[in-house]
Amino acid sequence: MCGRYAFYSPSEAVAALFGVSASPTVEPRYNIAPTQFVASIRRSEEQRNELTMLRWGLVPFWAKDPAIGNRMINARAETVTEKPSFRSAYRKRRCLILADGFYEWRKEGDGKTPYFISLANGQAFAFAGLWERWQSKETEEILQTTTIVTTAANDFLSQVHHRMPIVLEPENSTRWLDGDMDLLDEVTVGSPLFRAWPVQRTVNNARNEVPELIEAAGDAIA
Repeated sequence: MCGRYAFYSPSEAVAALFGVSASPTVEPRYNIAPTQFVASIRRSEEQRNELTMLRWGLVPFWAKDPAIGNRMINARAETVTEKPSFRSAYRKRRCLILADGFYEWRKEGDGKTPYFISLANGQAFAFAGLWERWQSKETEEILQTTTIVTTAANDFLSQVHHRMPIVLEPENSTRWLDGDMDLLDEVTVGSPLFRAWPVQRTVNNARNEVPELIEAAGDAIA
C-alpha cells in the first residue's frame, strides 16, 4: 500500500515537467497523509492538463456516506478494472498525484522501521491516480477525491514491503491521462529504479511536518 508520502519540489518546476500551468502554487510537504488535499494533475473539460487539489481517499459517486473514502486511499492495479468503486474512474477519470518520494514500513524485530523511497535519479514523479466527484443529496456538498493505484513490489522494494504505488515518470504521464489501457501492465513489469533509506520514526505521527523527516537514519538499501 501507499499511506504516506512527500512532495517538496518547486511546483513551477514540476508543472513544467508534466506540461501544466503552475497555478495553484503548492507548499512543500514532507508527511502527506490520507484525507488531506494533495497536488494532482488531471484533464480539464477542454482536455488540457490542469493542476488541482484533491482530497486523498476516493469517494465513489454513488456512495451514501463520504466516510467510505477513508478506506479508499489505494486501488489495486490487479482489480481496478473490476471493482465498482474504481472501474468507472479508471475508464474516465484518471489523474497524476505529484510526489518526490513515499514512505513504507519494514518489519524489523519487534517493530517496524520507516523507509523513505524515491527515484534513483532524485527526480520528482507522479503516482498513477484516479479521481471522483461526489455530491451530497442532503446538503449538495461537493467533494473531489483521489486514490493511488498500487501493485506488487518489484525486487528492490520487496525488501521493504510487498506492495508499491504505480510510479509514472513524465514520459508515461500523458499515456495515463489519455486512458491507455495497456500502460498498467507495462509499468508494473518495467518499474523505474528506486533508492531507499531508513528514517526516524517521528514520521509515524502525521502532525510532524519538517524536512528532517526524509533524512537518512541509517544505511540505504543496496
